[in-house]
Amino acid sequence: MTMMLIDGQLREKPKGSDGQHHQLSSDIRNWIEADSTAPFPAEVNRYHLYTSHACPWCHRVMVMRALMGLENVISVSEMHPFRDDTGWRIDPALFDETAGVPKDTFLYEAYLRANPIHTGPISVPLLIDKKTGQIVSNNSADIMQMLNKSFGAFAGSSADFYPAELAGQIDQLADYIQTHVNSGAYKAGFASTQAAYDEAVRALFDALDVLDQRLERQRYLLGDSLTEVDWKLFVTLIRFDAVYVTHFKTDLKRLSDFSNLSPYLRELYQIPGIAGTVNFQRMREHYFRSHLHLNPNGIVSIGPQVDLSKPHGREHVGVYQKGAA
Repeated sequence: MTMMLIDGQLREKPKGSDGQHHQLSSDIRNWIEADSTAPFPAEVNRYHLYTSHACPWCHRVMVMRALMGLENVISVSEMHPFRDDTGWRIDPALFDETAGVPKDTFLYEAYLRANPIHTGPISVPLLIDKKTGQIVSNNSADIMQMLNKSFGAFAGSSADFYPAELAGQIDQLADYIQTHVNSGAYKAGFASTQAAYDEAVRALFDALDVLDQRLERQRYLLGDSLTEVDWKLFVTLIRFDAVYVTHFKTDLKRLSDFSNLSPYLRELYQIPGIAGTVNFQRMREHYFRSHLHLNPNGIVSIGPQVDLSKPHGREHVGVYQKGAA
């Protein structure tokens, strides 16, 4: 049973009748700006993230926080890996007493503190303004871009993962990956009819084949430079063999069976700061213990053990070819 807030009250999320998995949209979308006069100006220790090692949409935000060197600029509360019918629970063992936020038990308390009559999913990532108590955003794509662009004066890196000249290509490919890969794995895993599962798995592996072929001729998804879209793909790839193949039955092939996606994943994992954002134990505990409709006994499978530290060999791969699909 998935819960949401309706007029400030916990209610069961309405179920679809077509056997397919439908995600609720994350619709709180304010913006942090570098301008000190903006409603949400970039400042050190003003903003706080509620996040989960389990969630791929959280993971891409945490990747951007690490890449931009914002660990000491934006504080974090981590969710407990086990999520029950009440929704995400904040892990008291990892709570940072110096973060400047109340020590809530459940994530929905943070939503209700900002808006007592909130209607919507109780989702992470959640970015709040500690000064005003308002929610800035619960849209992971927006938060990624804010971390990439808005905190330049405080960031530990000058990298730009969303360059203006590639913005259109990044958005187009990100939409494709979101629909067919990121959400595609969930559509397969949460399908409640054979037809819905079959359709979702075929679409997922068709997309993975397209991306694998793309990476045969270029080092990264859009050429010789890493962009935001690579990290949006990374967070699903890192979970594929560890969780999805078993738990979501996406077992037509393992990710390690792909000749290009597999070493590409290793290369991204080996970039400084990224391994620290990956916690397989908490990932696996969440999926296998929280989705009891898929795994009624809550048994966490033992493997596989994937060596992401071995050489990736991607240095030789050619750069982007204009006009490539």
